[in-house]
Amino acid sequence: MRSAPHQQAVEWLAAAAVDPRACKREWEHGASGAVLLPAGRFWDVLSVPEEIGLFALDALLRLPLPMPGPTLADFGAHRVGFFLPPDPESYWVGQDIRYSGKGSWIAVPSPRRTTGTLRWLVPPDGQGALHLPTALEVALHQAAEMLSALVNGERARPVGNAARPGPGRDRLG
Repeated sequence: MRSAPHQQAVEWLAAAAVDPRACKREWEHGASGAVLLPAGRFWDVLSVPEEIGLFALDALLRLPLPMPGPTLADFGAHRVGFFLPPDPESYWVGQDIRYSGKGSWIAVPSPRRTTGTLRWLVPPDGQGALHLPTALEVALHQAAEMLSALVNGERARPVGNAARPGPGRDRLG
């Protein structure tokens, strides 16, 4: 029997599909267990290298905020994707950072999938909760500092590996 929160997560995520019924069928009976969903309508995805993504998720879990938004790991591609509110004006800058908004497609497994190469680290809650961009920015900076300290054998210091332009900041690209 399916739990109500899981079913809500399935419905919420499948609503982004061109054909929600086909999406749910693929999750239940398909060979890959994943479907391509369009970004930009209900959510955008910020994808970062696995190492910094895992450190950033750890930092998000330590912030005094509600549970972080959906977070997807692709351990085959060594990437972590953070689901954010759609923002066609958003532009993230950083080494090997990819932002997927309108016009992009994301491979997404069932919200129940927590094992395998493509899996949820934090599955959707079914209510539409997403990462707060400012909290994610802070977490990415903290992750970059921790990685820098580990690599360099030094105390953590700001390195500015990822930044989200805001008022008064230059946009590159």
